[in-house]
Amino acid sequence: MTDATSDTGEATRQRNKMIDQLRDEGWITSPEVEAVMRKVPRERFTPPGTPLAEVYDPWSAVVTKTSEHGVQTSSVSAPQVQGFMLEQAQVKPGMTVLEIGSGGMNAAYLAELVGPEGSVTTVDIDPDVTARAECLLSENGYDRVRVVTADAADPIPGLGMADVILVTVGAWDIPPAWTHQLNPKGQLVVPLRMRGLTRSVSFVLNDGHLESESAKLCGFVPMQGATEHQEQLLLVAGTEEVALRFDDGLPIEPGQLDNAVTTPRIETWTGVTIGRSEPIATLQMHLAITMPGFCTMSLDEEKSTGVVAPTNPRFSLAAVSDDSFAYLVVRPAGDSDVEYGVHALGQHAQQLADELTASLRDWATLRRGGPDPIIRVYPADATDDQIAGDRVIDKTHSRISLSWPAA
Repeated sequence: MTDATSDTGEATRQRNKMIDQLRDEGWITSPEVEAVMRKVPRERFTPPGTPLAEVYDPWSAVVTKTSEHGVQTSSVSAPQVQGFMLEQAQVKPGMTVLEIGSGGMNAAYLAELVGPEGSVTTVDIDPDVTARAECLLSENGYDRVRVVTADAADPIPGLGMADVILVTVGAWDIPPAWTHQLNPKGQLVVPLRMRGLTRSVSFVLNDGHLESESAKLCGFVPMQGATEHQEQLLLVAGTEEVALRFDDGLPIEPGQLDNAVTTPRIETWTGVTIGRSEPIATLQMHLAITMPGFCTMSLDEEKSTGVVAPTNPRFSLAAVSDDSFAYLVVRPAGDSDVEYGVHALGQHAQQLADELTASLRDWATLRRGGPDPIIRVYPADATDDQIAGDRVIDKTHSRISLSWPAA
């Protein structure tokens, strides 16, 4: 097995092969991003001894730090994610760029894109991360990058106005400092968590609020510091195995589900079929918008008694209403398709199953294969009549709305 320090020729070969794949699949679309990702040696920014096959796997992040509890706190993002986020950011020579969430690798790409006339500042709250980033950037010829240890929820001293703010950690909210330090014609790219779903969103300022230009499915280690946010976990009473996860507060009182698992499980098949590899990002967002009690469900398989039977025990799209909860499942439908179904438990299980089925069928008719919803970010003091959108999510520093583009 070849590691990241043993063969520069093999590293170059694997890097070019990876970039070819990302370009051919449409994750990299511009010659500028392609050029910098071919130029910067990714193996020099990953931990020593990391196998080249792992370094240049298009879909895999490389962990660089974990907490004492084994939780990932810093990583070099997957090349596929780095590629499409750089495309979203539209970085040009001479620009001023702020990167939030450091590590060195992405800052090197940004330094190449802005050129000698531009500037890059990379910020992280963890001094171990910034120390590592500063060392790696200097060793690889990128000492023009300014490395700052700070909580990026606050304004960054000496930055001025940024043409691009690129966030490389998962954010639940948009701190005011980000919009205050963004050039009025600038670009904010951030992995934003909404109702438990994370999208890398490219925002521009529009009449006092942020409005999305594109959104890509992604996953990131969560932000630390003042804007850190923990999801709420509801363990369904009567079982130790079923956990419902809510990102923006519980829509019901926890005790309402106390007797849900004592009722027979309703199983409904919807007639909605999809290809096994068909993207379902719009389905996830459709349910998040239309179902007031939207959440995700996980199952502790070691404690499973069979009360629920999810297709994916770690992550199922789900919803709650009053004294009932429901989740989506799939079953084979021919050689290459699967059919969606709904399992529901509780006194009003059939009603909730019907609502979830109707929403799923609406997606198949109205949203499937179409554009992503428009995401708008308003100040926290914005009134309802100032906000356009089908679903409004209240955060600490902002109000975020989701709505579908006009047909």
